[in-house]
Amino acid sequence: MHPSTSTHQQSAWLSRPLRLTAGALALLATGAMIGPAANAAPAQPESDWAANAYRGGVDVVKSADADQQTLDGTVFDDKNKNSTQESGEPGLPGVKVSNGREVVTTDGQGRYELPAFDNMTVFVTQPRGYQVPVDEDNVAQFFYNHLPEGSPELKFGGIAPTGALPDKVNFPLAQSQLTQSPEQHCAVGADVQTYDQEEVGFAQQGAFADLAARTDYAGCGALFIGDIVGDDLSLFGQTRELTSMLNGPARFLPGNHDLDFDALDKEHEFDTFRAQFGPEYYSYDAGKAHVVALSNIEYPTQVPAKKSNYTYSLGERQLEWLRADIAEVPKDRVIVLAGHSPLLEFYYSNSHTVKQLQEIYEILDGREVVSLGGHTHMSENLRAGDLMDGWRDEVGEAGLPFTHLTVPAVSGQWYNGRVLEEGFPTAIQRDGTPPGVLTLDIKNTEVKERFTATGDDGSDQMALGINSPAYRAWFDEYKNQRGKAPAPENPNAVAKGELGETWLTTNFWMGATGSTVKVSIDGGAATEAVRTQQLQGETPLIGGEYTDPSATLEQLVHGGGLHDRTSHLWRLELPADLAVGKHTATVTATDVHGRESTETLAFEVTE
Repeated sequence: MHPSTSTHQQSAWLSRPLRLTAGALALLATGAMIGPAANAAPAQPESDWAANAYRGGVDVVKSADADQQTLDGTVFDDKNKNSTQESGEPGLPGVKVSNGREVVTTDGQGRYELPAFDNMTVFVTQPRGYQVPVDEDNVAQFFYNHLPEGSPELKFGGIAPTGALPDKVNFPLAQSQLTQSPEQHCAVGADVQTYDQEEVGFAQQGAFADLAARTDYAGCGALFIGDIVGDDLSLFGQTRELTSMLNGPARFLPGNHDLDFDALDKEHEFDTFRAQFGPEYYSYDAGKAHVVALSNIEYPTQVPAKKSNYTYSLGERQLEWLRADIAEVPKDRVIVLAGHSPLLEFYYSNSHTVKQLQEIYEILDGREVVSLGGHTHMSENLRAGDLMDGWRDEVGEAGLPFTHLTVPAVSGQWYNGRVLEEGFPTAIQRDGTPPGVLTLDIKNTEVKERFTATGDDGSDQMALGINSPAYRAWFDEYKNQRGKAPAPENPNAVAKGELGETWLTTNFWMGATGSTVKVSIDGGAATEAVRTQQLQGETPLIGGEYTDPSATLEQLVHGGGLHDRTSHLWRLELPADLAVGKHTATVTATDVHGRESTETLAFEVTE
């Protein structure tokens, strides 16, 4: 990608105007709104995807034999795109099919055979150069749920009885230049997490309107990595309506708010999710990327369960599948490993680890890997070699073996804060990052992460502020009264006597080890700012002096989370000899891929 430059006069979210995307404008023009006023599916703007999407489903052939022990079928080239294999539509060899435990590859005629058991989801791994069908809501159709008697009685329905094992489950695929291309753009959304109809409307007017205006992710699609809703699984249907806005296939992972809490028996806790969206874990290929989607939330076997009483784990069956899946991936592929919970992360570095971390690292040893997680409602860009004190037992002194990305939430800080005229709230997250969507731009096996804040075109990558003694005193006084703090009269002013204790801060939302931030004051020579967290084995530094004032001003005045630390804040001490009066700081932030973003901040030195 070419470097992009953006210039804004004011970065603080307290006064920052957000731009409405073309997609959002189109939706508003139609009057479409999912919520109490209207439950109709939102209108989708015309696009090549809308006109030409491969729509269909898996071909399930029923059987009269109730005693089958194996499941077989064919993966085939669905040339006429009617989901049924016909003359002239050959089977496809070498395609992976799984029952969630074993992984097999199809033979020369595209045939597979798998052991069967009563509660399984059988799925195909989409190969490069082909695309699985999608339904009318753009949800990828690549699976068959087998549960003969159906789910136990569940509040939200679960899986309906499927009856005896089918005679065959055939998987149609259509040839696709979109997934053949070595250049892919994979949109990733974390924690849509709608709790009610109003929040569904926020999601529609925000991140989904932004995605509706884009056409760059039709090959790899959009992956939503858990907490699709907020405990009320009846909202799954509204989420499907939202994905009908997309210009590409949608896939999903379950999170800790997507469970059937009345069936926490390890066998049926995700049944309603599976009925709506597909398997708990799976994989697919696009270009030279192999995407592995994991289910890593585990609850104890007890009913009823406390909703906060969960851990981060794959379970033995999923770990067995992961080993088998990765073993079949050629060495010249990059692996994108996605789960709801990050494998490791900065904010909770002393307490947050996926149980099978060592096994996962061993399975991926020697591979080119990027890991994705959500769950924490913040942004983290952790690179190979980064180290926090709380990770030492897991990674040793060498630090992380590959890039770990925590994806900012679509819901941001749970849709908190003031609602903007564009129809969604500011919802600044605990690390100071606005809500939004992450995109992986992949060319062959090179991966570049790209963040797009909700309502923005992607040019805004940072927030600037003035962290002064007066600000820190205000922070300490009101940090436990979020949403009730009076707004400071001039947050970008500093008394001359406090210059030596004041920093200009840059919250570079996808900043990481290897990024640089340089500041020019009043057109002078650029000076390099210092990152507050070095990730060289320390514990997180916490408190007002390690915060982004522009984020805190929004949160403490209008409501939201407490921003008291972040892995991507840079600061520059203001010169003590700055004259009284108005000044301008020009900040250029360069990410690990060499892409530049520039913003300006006007501030004042007072007597």
